[in-house]
Amino acid sequence: MDRFEKEKAAFEKLSRFTRPGIDTAIILGTGLGTAEHELTHIYSTIPYKDIPGFPVPSVEGHQGKLIFGELGGHSVVVMSGRFHLYEGYSARDVTLPVRVFSMMGINRLFISNAAGGLREGLYPGTVMAIKDHINLTGRNPLVGPNDDEIGPRFPDMTQPYSPRLIEIALDAATTIGVNLEQGVYVQVLGPSMETASETQMLKILGADAVGMSTVMEVIEASHAGMEVLALSAITNYNDPSKYRPAPLEEILRVARETAPKIMNLFRSALEQIKT
Repeated sequence: MDRFEKEKAAFEKLSRFTRPGIDTAIILGTGLGTAEHELTHIYSTIPYKDIPGFPVPSVEGHQGKLIFGELGGHSVVVMSGRFHLYEGYSARDVTLPVRVFSMMGINRLFISNAAGGLREGLYPGTVMAIKDHINLTGRNPLVGPNDDEIGPRFPDMTQPYSPRLIEIALDAATTIGVNLEQGVYVQVLGPSMETASETQMLKILGADAVGMSTVMEVIEASHAGMEVLALSAITNYNDPSKYRPAPLEEILRVARETAPKIMNLFRSALEQIKT
């Protein structure tokens, strides 16, 4: 089965579970999969393993299921768990769900991740709205034949993160009393954590936070003309002068504690969006 056949098979499978009017897809990152407790009127849930062509997450903190329901007055589909390049998946595999969402007519992507803070002040528990990114993975999901029905061969990346949605998120943060920072996110390949020297390099390059996800999906969403809002849950602070290990257990703990802020921001932002 080639990639186009996988996407068509996944689309046909999900068409049995969808309802008319779904306008927003939400991808939840490491330790942030608390959608069941936040959504209203859950319509259906389907494990990734039951969707043709969908990879299955192998990393702790990723549940691996799609949830159809409502959030903030909008019909949404939520990915509780995502796929990563470091698991051995290709960039095309990682972003297959985004292309399927586009085929479903979804025009907006909310995405979250767990990230290490690089800028002073971005300490564990902080939420950062991504305003731009740096791709240091050496991968791109658009390599290979282009699907002109989804997007152009050379998509513009001037504003992959919607300024309109960022402003809405900032207003939402004020309304619900969450401090929402802004910054540049860099994706590295992983799975090894960065060395102190690599961390210093990332800071020099202009990155405010670092992680191992998100950029592939955002490139794919931009290619498809989707409007994107991305939020990082800062789970650890990378100070190259006092470099310390960041155990997965600690990252997951902080992510779980920060998850309600992320979902409340997504909900409040959707409540302000009329279309």
